[in-house]
Amino acid sequence: MRNVGDLVPEVTFKLRTDGEWQKKTSSDVFKGRRVIVFALPGAFTPTCSSTHLPGYMTLSRSLKTMGVDEIFCLSVNDAFVMNAWAKDQGVDDEVAMLPDGSAHFTRQMGMLVDKDELGFGERSWRYAMVVDDGVIEKIFAEDWAVAGDPFAVSDAVTMLSYLSEAAARKASA
Repeated sequence: MRNVGDLVPEVTFKLRTDGEWQKKTSSDVFKGRRVIVFALPGAFTPTCSSTHLPGYMTLSRSLKTMGVDEIFCLSVNDAFVMNAWAKDQGVDDEVAMLPDGSAHFTRQMGMLVDKDELGFGERSWRYAMVVDDGVIEKIFAEDWAVAGDPFAVSDAVTMLSYLSEAAARKASA
């Protein structure tokens, strides 16, 4: 698993915008920017749809006031599924969807998990991170030892708390 201080993987994400394919590299997403990425097992799944994504949508403005340029939701789903899920969830400009359909980013992050027992195949482990100019500043990965689908540290409230504390430390330095 990649850790604080590591570079994020360099991959090409394949998105669909206005019916057209677009390619966005890791450099396009991360270079010269401070972003949040929260990753989850799958679009339309219970915790992801009821809590994880909505939490980041609700707190997006507060998170962005903490020096965050953009918030990305990453899942091992294709662009069609991610776009349909964004529409279903009423996502506007709060969060940008980042499909990792072939799991290239997730695999290189060391966050690929086998969810075959649920019929999902390989999916992303649930985590959230702050990435500053391509370097992982902070990562909140759910506990691998907990069975099922743990959701204790990758939420938007934990992220906002970290960003607030980091801003306070910076201000007092």
